[in-house]
Amino acid sequence: MPSRLDPEPVPRRDVLGLAGLWAAGVAIFGSIIGMLRLPKPSVLPEAGKRFRIGRPEEFPPGTKKVIPDQKVLVVAEAGGIAAISMICPHLGCVVSRIGDEGFSCPCHGSKFGRDGDVAAGPSPKALSWLEVTRAVDGRLVVNTAREVEPGTYYSV
Repeated sequence: MPSRLDPEPVPRRDVLGLAGLWAAGVAIFGSIIGMLRLPKPSVLPEAGKRFRIGRPEEFPPGTKKVIPDQKVLVVAEAGGIAAISMICPHLGCVVSRIGDEGFSCPCHGSKFGRDGDVAAGPSPKALSWLEVTRAVDGRLVVNTAREVEPGTYYSV
């Protein structure tokens, strides 16, 4: 015989009902947290397509300068200044320079000449030449969204 100090057994239906209420409460709480995060974007803004590289005087003829943040090689010749993308057109890997000989893609072994033309490997096309212009303040600007014909130099 049960004593009066022993708790009453909880019916199974009551346990299932309490479990359902807890599950609904957790779902509602999670939904509220998700709605509070909606006003703040979870995607970071994309880097600008145009960036300044400096004044023309900083690039005397014969200069080759890599801008690592933008993955661009700036080449200055007697005829002007050009920018070559260092992103392999095959799969988007960043190519590395092989001295003055050209470029090499570490992903699939594509080789490119000094002007970015395909020398070997699976790459379907040459490295892109990017548009170079001058800003109002006199600094040079590279636009990664606009490609130009290979061999196109911006006259300084």
